[in-house]
Amino acid sequence: MDYKKIYGEWLKDDNLAPVDKKELLNIAEDEKEIEYRFGASLQFGTAGMRGLIGIGTNMMNVYTVKRATKGLAEYIKTLGKSAMQRGVVVSYDTRKNSDIFAMATVSVLLANGIKVRIFKNPSPVPMLSFAVRTFNAIAGVMITASHNPKEYNGYKVYGEDGAQMSPEATEVVVNFINAVENYLAVETAPYNEIKNAKGVKTLGDSFVKKYVKTLLKLSLSKQAVKNYGAKLKIVYTPLHGTGYVPVTKLLTKLGINYSVVEEQVKPDSEFSTVQVPNPETTEAMTLGVNLANEIGADVVFGTDPDSDRLGVAIRNDNGEFINLSGNQVGVLLTDYVLKRLKEENAMPSDGAIIKSFVSTGMVKPVCEDYGVSLIEVPVGFKFIGEKIKQFEQSGKGSFLFGFEESCGYLRGTHARDKDAVVASMLFAEMVCYYAYAGVSVYSVLSSLYKKHGYVVDKTVSIGYKGLSAMSDMAKVVEKMRSTTLTEIDGFKIVATRDYLSGVKTFANGESEKMEISGVNCVYYELEVGGFICLRPSGTEPKLKIYYSVSGIDEKSAKNSVEKLIDAFSKLLK
Repeated sequence: MDYKKIYGEWLKDDNLAPVDKKELLNIAEDEKEIEYRFGASLQFGTAGMRGLIGIGTNMMNVYTVKRATKGLAEYIKTLGKSAMQRGVVVSYDTRKNSDIFAMATVSVLLANGIKVRIFKNPSPVPMLSFAVRTFNAIAGVMITASHNPKEYNGYKVYGEDGAQMSPEATEVVVNFINAVENYLAVETAPYNEIKNAKGVKTLGDSFVKKYVKTLLKLSLSKQAVKNYGAKLKIVYTPLHGTGYVPVTKLLTKLGINYSVVEEQVKPDSEFSTVQVPNPETTEAMTLGVNLANEIGADVVFGTDPDSDRLGVAIRNDNGEFINLSGNQVGVLLTDYVLKRLKEENAMPSDGAIIKSFVSTGMVKPVCEDYGVSLIEVPVGFKFIGEKIKQFEQSGKGSFLFGFEESCGYLRGTHARDKDAVVASMLFAEMVCYYAYAGVSVYSVLSSLYKKHGYVVDKTVSIGYKGLSAMSDMAKVVEKMRSTTLTEIDGFKIVATRDYLSGVKTFANGESEKMEISGVNCVYYELEVGGFICLRPSGTEPKLKIYYSVSGIDEKSAKNSVEKLIDAFSKLLK
């Protein structure tokens, strides 16, 4: 249907709230804006949907949220009355309209006879996952846009195992969503009746305590924490998000000394102290580092708005703070977890570390040192969750730790998504463990480089705009898929993995099937060690290129990466 016609129909619909009608009238003379808002429907993928906040079929608003929830409700109803009684857990972060979108979600579920548990306060993604598993819910919904800028919000759906909904189930839900043609006519329960409705239960402080208690059982160095925790100086910032309560409760329970960045404690949908609430960036950690320098702290933690990502800054040998990459934190925590399990004679014979295939290859020799398996999965923490589920169902394999390069980590099986709360605890007690032994985390990282070779991992993101953004990115990947490469500016390619077809082709022309397929991604294995991987983001209009190269030292590795980036960028153009 013509976007102008849809725009006009929305303006005429009596179900459109006056304030929303006013917003649409304000863009009446802006045809490009009308086309963007109504020229497509906000895409619902395996990670749910994410978009700019505003009124329109291609935006995040109560109408697109209600439509998506109607589709989810119809899917749940096909699973039977038992599924409807098990219900859905709903959570939300501190972003603009997150609470409003959460209530809209609850209202649609109730109108369809589905029971709901909703968090009393903004809460982290991992706590939602934990709640789905704890209450045996049929699904979960998290209102969040993770670490995106303040203009965005999103809607993530979780399956009954606590992991993000599987591609198969998502396809069914999407079909039900697409069947809802009138966004503004979705049936809802009266908002003023929701709080007292029989089908609604609220999760409050007692559930937070249960979550924290569960995470405390995953502690690996209680004696070191007891001996050094009170002496430690840690700075923590929740970046105006949901991590403040669970992270500080956990550190307090452990007896680890910490200070918080007071300016970033209060929930703030504008994220007024940072440009983007992403702890991966140096800018987002600046206030934390300033406070750490002021009080003489050695470590700075930061969690994003929905507290599924952890950023870390530590002091180097010169006493200066450096921001660790997600890969560096992943390697450090992997080594720490395995070291402590081995020292405590608690290492299972079938132990496994799981990482996304775009995450650093440096973790492979670490796993080999400890004699544990390393399993690679596609990008998306749900795939790590799927592997954990397979372990449980088959009785073969013990999950020890999982991570993604984008600052996502998980220890334990209480949740099936990234958990920055448990990661904060692990890193804090790791600092205690090494400090008690008289060494710094930086020196441990340096020793790992010395032992396994210096690895530089870098991710480059190319942004796309407009309604064709996702298809434009896919075309670039398809172009590279159809191009045979044997080398890139002197770097020989020993094999090319096409994760869409699931075929790995070697330099001599021979090929073999891979376990993973159906993923739009091209991966080049380099003779010097490392890789280049090209994939379109599944949640935002960004083409991502991952580079990983090893060298004899930091300088040589960094030079190689920069050379590769320059050469591969020219190929893409």
